[in-house]
Amino acid sequence: MNNNDILRRIRYTFDFSDSKMIELFGLAGREVTRAQVSDWLKKDEDPEVKELDDEHLAVFLNGLINDRRGKKEGPQPEPEKRLNNNIIFRKLKIALDLKDEDILHILELANFRLGRHELSAFFRNPSQSQYRDCKDQVLRNFLHGMQIKYHDGTN
Repeated sequence: MNNNDILRRIRYTFDFSDSKMIELFGLAGREVTRAQVSDWLKKDEDPEVKELDDEHLAVFLNGLINDRRGKKEGPQPEPEKRLNNNIIFRKLKIALDLKDEDILHILELANFRLGRHELSAFFRNPSQSQYRDCKDQVLRNFLHGMQIKYHDGTN
């Protein structure tokens, strides 16, 4: 999955306006323009589309966490320079205040079954032997389940 697709799916799921998108970046300490947001949200086939880099997606997800959970005291976390599916998944889990059961339920809404142990492996430290890379299929199904739960109103 590319970063632009992830941004588009999150925007659609929560029905964020351009102003809200700009606000979310601002909550994580990064100023972006409406033109930048618009270029990132364009379809992949559009010749005007601009690629959303990992750092900007990390800033957006940090802003989403701040918006939904409140800013934590002290210095804000630095956005990651490189993202992977595991980090994106973890940031969404934090932003939405999800427990393992909630995530498994969201995945089931997308007709995707995953075991509790498989799920916990995605959130482990990469140096642990039980750590597993989160594949695109898992993240795609999680984002689809989020859409069903939060946009379409199915619980």
